[in-house]
Amino acid sequence: MSSSRGPGLFSDFGKKAKEVLTKGYSDEQTVVISSQSDTGLGTELFCAVEMLTKKLRQSLWICFVFNNHGPWFNSSEEGGLSSGDVAAQYKFKNATVDIKFDTESNISTTLTVADILPSSKTIASWKLPDYNSGKIEIQYFHEHSSLTAAVGLNKSPALDVSATIGTLVAFGTEASYLVSSGTFMKYNAGFSLKTPNVCASAILFDKGDAVRVSFLHHLDQLKRGLAVGEITRKFSTNENTLTVGCSYVIDPHTTVKAKLNNHGNLGALVQHELKPNSILTVSGSFDTLAMEKTPRFGLALSLKP
Repeated sequence: MSSSRGPGLFSDFGKKAKEVLTKGYSDEQTVVISSQSDTGLGTELFCAVEMLTKKLRQSLWICFVFNNHGPWFNSSEEGGLSSGDVAAQYKFKNATVDIKFDTESNISTTLTVADILPSSKTIASWKLPDYNSGKIEIQYFHEHSSLTAAVGLNKSPALDVSATIGTLVAFGTEASYLVSSGTFMKYNAGFSLKTPNVCASAILFDKGDAVRVSFLHHLDQLKRGLAVGEITRKFSTNENTLTVGCSYVIDPHTTVKAKLNNHGNLGALVQHELKPNSILTVSGSFDTLAMEKTPRFGLALSLKP
């Protein structure tokens, strides 16, 4: 069961436009290595490194060795900063278990089970050593609506609920209620419009103090090119942020993207599939209002044998 059925979840409103403007953009150098076994067990190793010197900011690939104690990261220069994590996923019938270990000694676990109840998905998650981070969520999908409810597994739990209704035009709302104090931490509302070539949404959030409107339009019938616009306004400060972007599929293996906002931040990336499921992404960003600043570059390599 997936959120593609019906209007989807409230969290899906404006998601496609947001992904065009954010997904793949990074100023870091990362390597992700994934593998999959016939038993349904998948593993993933993620590592990132960044080198800092007195005169310049530079990046360096790292060497890593994996042994019984986990990933070890080594840098050839002093001042090197590295981070990484190891993730594993196991699928069995309608259940999926995700476990992630990071260099901060945190263990994150997520258990997802589909169709315990018809047209539903149940998600349980927790992060050790924070024993108060446990959370359980139930998602229900219908042809014309969706509903989610989540509660924290601690002494002062927060109750999160969201609901959507509609088809091509969907309306939705979400709220977070703190049981111990009897107060709402957040309440948002919005609508979404979906057609074969257009996705648009408007969301009132931050307890009614801000609104975000996004628009995505496919430029051709093959959906190789698309244009995106997003504007956010905060009423209490009269602050506006306008971001426009585009994406174009040059060939089945290469995609280019670019974005620019009204604060002068320009970003671009090239994503190339080296072989099936193995992707190289080169991205860069530049502040057009501060020409003296050095452009920032990122490199990401995702390998899946």
